[in-house]
Amino acid sequence: MSDFDAIIIGSGMSGGWVAKELSERGLKVLVLERGKEIVPERDYKDTIPKPDRPNLDWVAEDELEEHYPIQRKVAGYAINTSSKQYFIKDSENPYEVTEGSDFRWMRASNTGGRSVLWWRQSWRFSDFDFGANANDGIGIDWPVRYDDIKPWYDYVERFAGIAGNMDGLPQVPDGVFQPPFAMTPPEELLRDTLKEHFPTRHVIQTRTANLTAPTDEQLALGRGQCQSRMQCYEGCSFKAYFSSLNATLPAAMNTGNCTIVNDAIVHSIDYDADANRVTGVKVIDQKTKETSSYTAKLIFVNASAVASAMILLQSKSEAFQNGLANSSGQVGRNLMDHISSPGVSAISNKNMDVTTFGRRPNGVYIPRYGNVTEMDKPYKRGFCFQMESHPVSEHLGSRPGLGREFKEAHRQPGPWKFNARAVAPVLPDNNNSVSLHPSKVDQWGLPLALFHTEHQENELILMQEAQKDIVEMFEKAGFTDIVAPEIDVSALGNEIHEMGTARMGEDPTQSVLNKWNQAHDVPNLFITDGSFMNSASTQNPSLTYMAFSARAAQHAADLLGEGAL
Repeated sequence: MSDFDAIIIGSGMSGGWVAKELSERGLKVLVLERGKEIVPERDYKDTIPKPDRPNLDWVAEDELEEHYPIQRKVAGYAINTSSKQYFIKDSENPYEVTEGSDFRWMRASNTGGRSVLWWRQSWRFSDFDFGANANDGIGIDWPVRYDDIKPWYDYVERFAGIAGNMDGLPQVPDGVFQPPFAMTPPEELLRDTLKEHFPTRHVIQTRTANLTAPTDEQLALGRGQCQSRMQCYEGCSFKAYFSSLNATLPAAMNTGNCTIVNDAIVHSIDYDADANRVTGVKVIDQKTKETSSYTAKLIFVNASAVASAMILLQSKSEAFQNGLANSSGQVGRNLMDHISSPGVSAISNKNMDVTTFGRRPNGVYIPRYGNVTEMDKPYKRGFCFQMESHPVSEHLGSRPGLGREFKEAHRQPGPWKFNARAVAPVLPDNNNSVSLHPSKVDQWGLPLALFHTEHQENELILMQEAQKDIVEMFEKAGFTDIVAPEIDVSALGNEIHEMGTARMGEDPTQSVLNKWNQAHDVPNLFITDGSFMNSASTQNPSLTYMAFSARAAQHAADLLGEGAL
């Protein structure tokens, strides 16, 4: 007799969806979270005025350097005394990189994982993305196409709540949206400029997982409308942005079928060779370092693309001497992320009599046009632009002065600052990988992650061409004071979109998972975090993780009900 019907390793973006779907199907579900418990009503700090917070919310430089050196490189803007509870301490959780590599691993260690910290950009993949590998002859082909996933995009968008606009662009398919946030005047100016001078390029509202018109289902979960405070990374007591902590985990817990265990670091997954089934999970208590085990009929691994690969590699047996479900040798390989380069900024001196209300949780976006509507580019795939603008007066210190005159100056309309950064995919590369360190272990006795990553020439070309394009677009819009820093392609991991370490495919000799996120080698093992991705897109991937997770969970429940697992 198993302890549970299903064990889910990880409570973040994808794990929360699996917990919701399986619990609502009546399965008894255990969610294992390696980090501490977070209770929104107790732990969110966003409603505490900054003057009432320790050190006015500033974190001492020596504390950042000692405990968060990697986290601050990736997300330093979000680390303050109120939000640092969500970030893992690098000092207590080391990893290694091979010579010449520079991988930056941003991690959370709490209920909800990094879904508490994400930037909430919610884009569907299109057939340009699902067909990219086959068309370019890179990596292996996706075993699905857009029409296979479209109903699941609809499903997760409706529950999560995505603010956006119907734009009619095939590279970013439309979905189920709540009303979008408004554009600022300079954003509208750039949009109109592109219509005149670059008709194949489009400025659209960023699609963001913030509620603007909550449904009855969302209100019943205690979620409310976005207040445009831009305090999202502190948790949001209104629960207006989607996270597993705000939405899917509460839905799972409401069924009475879900149990969450915190401080549970997964040591390995047990495998029964005679039955060809995984049977349970060994865990180490983060605080006491005591070990225990749980059993289940099926297991979902949702610890993140890096951590999930590490768990599989650690789960060795006589049948799988190179790691669980790794007969293909692909576990840990084809590690991908997005890349970016320092943003280009400019000033617009038009509409200087207009100001804004509140602080939107998003900006605007130029979807990929390279090799979609503009062909024969000197690079593979393409890039998008993530952009925002604000009155210069909104930023303290942007005008000189002291006292009353200084304060009044910052209340007045004035010029607009416009920022744009290009984002592009890293192509699948078998050599970009994470593996078990051969000799070093962490404080729990588990091998450290060892990363090997290299930039490709295509990535540099993408960033060079992107900067050239956005400068030209800014000039056509009449923007001034354009600042375009020297090109510096970001390290892998810097965009926090790790993907590809247990890719899906039709051929078991070249892939770890089938089209249902089910391991080729072990039928009752599923992986639905970023590990399954065959390729990256210009679009942020979290919405795709959600759709595949809901789809795989329902498929697994069906198989279990049929007695196939």
